[in-house]
Amino acid sequence: MTVLMLVVALLGQSPAETLSSQAVEAIQRGDSAQAGELWRQALEKDSRHFASLFNLGMMLHRGGNFAAAVEYLDRAAAAEPGYQVQVLRGSNFQKLERLEDAIRAWRAALALQPRNVKLMQVLSVEYSRGRYFQEAAAVAQRALLAAPQESNLYFMAIKAYQDAGDQDAAAGLASQAAVRFPESARAQFEHGYYLQKRGKTQESLRYLRRAMELDPKYEEPSFFYGDLMVKASKWKEGVEALRQSLAIRPEYSPARVSLARGLYGLGEVVAAIAELEMAAKLDPKNAQPWVLLSQYYFRQGDEERAQIAKETSLRLRRENPTVLEASQARPFPAK
Repeated sequence: MTVLMLVVALLGQSPAETLSSQAVEAIQRGDSAQAGELWRQALEKDSRHFASLFNLGMMLHRGGNFAAAVEYLDRAAAAEPGYQVQVLRGSNFQKLERLEDAIRAWRAALALQPRNVKLMQVLSVEYSRGRYFQEAAAVAQRALLAAPQESNLYFMAIKAYQDAGDQDAAAGLASQAAVRFPESARAQFEHGYYLQKRGKTQESLRYLRRAMELDPKYEEPSFFYGDLMVKASKWKEGVEALRQSLAIRPEYSPARVSLARGLYGLGEVVAAIAELEMAAKLDPKNAQPWVLLSQYYFRQGDEERAQIAKETSLRLRRENPTVLEASQARPFPAK
């Protein structure tokens, strides 16, 4: 009876469907070569057979043959433009470093599942990677509205608005996140960061201290707190915080530069120079350690090393002008 029912089912299938089913069985046996041949035969019978197009494209994608997969995935999307095929097209284009095509495919997928937060996150990251910062911010905000209970979405949106140059929007979200997530060190830090950017130093310090308490292994709050203390000539407190930051992240060059300033303020000139020399080694394109080294060597009476440091700082400034440090935003192109 079972055999008879199977025969009837097979008789009801189109030739393309029958070949596609045989291809699936071949894949399950681990015979991808046979599966590919069967799917191609199925497409000779029906060039718009979605299952064959999609599965062949997916097999090629998973096998790392991304260029060959494009044709079949594009044809599958033309036959049945569903969510899964658009997501796979996006991933395949991403592997080929065709960023704009990947984004277009993922946007098509998002149109089919407009509340898919995970896909919004992917899009925001990829927009940012392409310097489409306005679009990254817009989709990050959309994700945040869809899932406001997710703290990571706040941080993604803050970064996106920051990259887009909308510091007011970033600061507003940081303020909201600090209230909504009082036990999050990252949320407290982000709010403290924007407060100090706006000159509200005393208020900023409260949030930075809270972030340090919540997560002693988080280096950013210690760095910013220590840097603010050094700028206020509170050398000892600044040095302690900066050393805490460097204990977590020894390669953090800006923290070493700030620490050197603090040590110099305490009269520990030799130690300050050692920190700057380490900072220059860790970040060889950064002119700032050399600027301070030139000053500190000179004050030590070592005019020769001071001149070398000065020349090095000037060369690095020419080679790495600050105007090139900030990525410029651009609009996502119309196809």
